[in-house]
Amino acid sequence: MSRPLVDIRLEALATRGGVPPGLTGISVHIRYGEFFTFLGPPHSGKTDVLRAVAGFMTPSAGRVLVDGQDVAVLAPGARSIGYVFQEGALWRHMSVREHVAFGLEQQGMRADDIARRVETVLGRLGLAAVPDRRPPELTLEQRRRLALARALAPEPRVLLLDEPLAHLDPLTRKTLRFELAKLHRDLAVTTIHVTRDAADALALSDRLAVLHDGQVAQIGEPGEVYQHPRTRVVAEALGSANFLPVRVVEVRDLGVVVETEAGHRVPVAGLGDYREGSRGLLVLRPELLSMTDAAMGRAPGLPGIVSLRIFEGARQLYEVDIGSAMPVRVELPSQHEGRIFRVGERVRVELSSETVVLVPETREEPR
Repeated sequence: MSRPLVDIRLEALATRGGVPPGLTGISVHIRYGEFFTFLGPPHSGKTDVLRAVAGFMTPSAGRVLVDGQDVAVLAPGARSIGYVFQEGALWRHMSVREHVAFGLEQQGMRADDIARRVETVLGRLGLAAVPDRRPPELTLEQRRRLALARALAPEPRVLLLDEPLAHLDPLTRKTLRFELAKLHRDLAVTTIHVTRDAADALALSDRLAVLHDGQVAQIGEPGEVYQHPRTRVVAEALGSANFLPVRVVEVRDLGVVVETEAGHRVPVAGLGDYREGSRGLLVLRPELLSMTDAAMGRAPGLPGIVSLRIFEGARQLYEVDIGSAMPVRVELPSQHEGRIFRVGERVRVELSSETVVLVPETREEPR
């Protein structure tokens, strides 16, 4: 990319006129060349961010600054933004080559330069073998690649991605996820990506923001937000989790000790303002847990009985009855220490400071 990198600032951005509730005054700084993701369920305000930056929606309050410039004074076509729509928004009558050339022609580029750029972009996006096909003749994967190629060909200052991997089969999705990551590494264009898929957000983002009801629930690097969610909303947005109701029974200098409904005590480190008697939810990611025979377990841990086992090839999924209202789900590699646990077997779900997080019972952060 020949254009200089830009940063984007959303300042108290609010929107009306989209899907309720819209954005309710979010402020986010997207850094130079960053791949930034807004993650959230439908109607959380994700697409409003893209539409406001692109100029397809006028904010009801706040500003969008691109490299320090308030883009409200610019028409959408003058913002140098590439937009990949969720369903591609391709033209049925135009070939692959014509799609990629369109933006370059609008820029007034010379025909021979357009031909060279189109060839380069098609090669980079894996479309060199189908330049004369039209969208109805392409697979879903090829249509997604074409939408991305069309957006990147004019070398935009900003790339906007609206769930670009939605509805793809798992293998294709994983392949395109890798290719998107490599494209961003090579091109370094400042990118805003919105998705409801936690795996896409975690794999692709330099940083991410979890959106809920038009507000930023938490922002940070993927590993940080995944491992240290502040609320149940954030924990749920980042993937499967067990939520165990607990009560704080001891406050320590570096954390607290909590007690589960079944009377098991678990130390939790690095917390906010919890007091003895406070109630919360212990967040346990199934894929971060370990399990051993009940007689061999080491504290801290949760003793229980295996109530369900599902084989999925590379991994085994277990449910363990620990005496609470809900069983604990555990995901282990199929060759976990050479051991397969059987239904009815007594085990111990082992915990560590890396696998235990305490969040408030309510959707609000502790005060």
